[in-house]
Amino acid sequence: MAMDRYVITGKQRLEGKIRVSGAKNSSLPLLAAAILGEGTSTLLEIPDLVDITHMVEVLEHLGCGVVRQGKTMQINAGGLESCEVDEALMRQMRASNLILGPLLARFGRVKISRPGGCAIGSRPMDQHIKGLEQLGVKVREKHGYIEAWTDHLQGADVYLDVPSVGATENIMMAAVLAKGVTVIRNAAREPEIVDLQNFLNKMGAKVRGSGLDAIRIDGVEKLHPAEHIVIPDRIEAGTHMIAAVMTQGDVVIENVIPEHLEPVIAKISQAGARVTLMDDSIRVQQRGRIRSVDLKTMPYPGFPTDMQPQFMAMLSCAEGTSIITETIFENRFQHVDELRRMGAKITVEGRTAIIRGVQTLEGAFVEATDLRAGAALFLAALAAEEVTVLEKVNYIDRGYENLEEKYRQLGAKLLRIHQEG
Repeated sequence: MAMDRYVITGKQRLEGKIRVSGAKNSSLPLLAAAILGEGTSTLLEIPDLVDITHMVEVLEHLGCGVVRQGKTMQINAGGLESCEVDEALMRQMRASNLILGPLLARFGRVKISRPGGCAIGSRPMDQHIKGLEQLGVKVREKHGYIEAWTDHLQGADVYLDVPSVGATENIMMAAVLAKGVTVIRNAAREPEIVDLQNFLNKMGAKVRGSGLDAIRIDGVEKLHPAEHIVIPDRIEAGTHMIAAVMTQGDVVIENVIPEHLEPVIAKISQAGARVTLMDDSIRVQQRGRIRSVDLKTMPYPGFPTDMQPQFMAMLSCAEGTSIITETIFENRFQHVDELRRMGAKITVEGRTAIIRGVQTLEGAFVEATDLRAGAALFLAALAAEEVTVLEKVNYIDRGYENLEEKYRQLGAKLLRIHQEG
């Protein structure tokens, strides 16, 4: 597959307004949840991203009708017939496993191959499977396939060993049509889970407690279609905030929910930026050297692992030494070598990175290894002297919609070059 590249001229001060798209990590489970309603559900603010396209392909493969107009998507799950997804479709992305819960709830059986996605560490399905088994699902795994079936789903007390977002979502979506009450303990608390709860409840489910560590689900007979607006993408918003800081800029980031960004806002303020919160927008201004800060990634409401690479890019040009500890994904330091090519001084010991800030980063040839590493290099290029060529930007497309357009409007100098395959 041919991969595009960016050619970025750094040291352009970013100024103006930038609008955040709907959250990818909310859109994917919401699209899966649409399977639960017999009829047509409408989702608004769905971003135009590769992962979303893959999820739509999965839904269409199952027999759903999907119509997209701009940022609005209509999903008709009335004609759903298949419960199998082939390997080629599953391979393309991780989140396709989110159809497990909804298909078991509606049909009592499903067969999928093990999913693929970004190579940032092991994200095992064991929590999903363990939780579903407690609801009365039989699971057989062989030749890379997962087959699951049940006569009827029965509510249960499910305890997750780790607060896995995907497992929490899958179990929630299965439990809404189970007999009796399900309680998910040590549940993930991410805003995307709350968004899913809100959509399910609009469809007639009885879910409460998401955003806390115990979610209670009272099973209902059936769900009907509903309409829902996806929450804004907090990781995209955080990335724009850092771009403002790294370019000594003054940027208003629109369509945000500030509460979802508390740990990021706290750390950016600590680094010396001026952050002004408005109802649904955030203004970030930066003057002078960035201050060093230490941070540790944690499950929500802690500091998000999805913002760690971008922060590392920012701290590479801070004054003094910063320490980042990554507790979520074991391979989340793939951007370090590439940042070093741009003159960053970073040493990694196990799950800890020590960053000694330099006066300025320098343009270089670098390549994205995964989505957030790509975002980090994009930010580093905006702040670097001269020109950076960033290869494999298709990784960045997985999580950022219309990046070139949005940044050109802020005054960035960048060119996207299409590579012929």
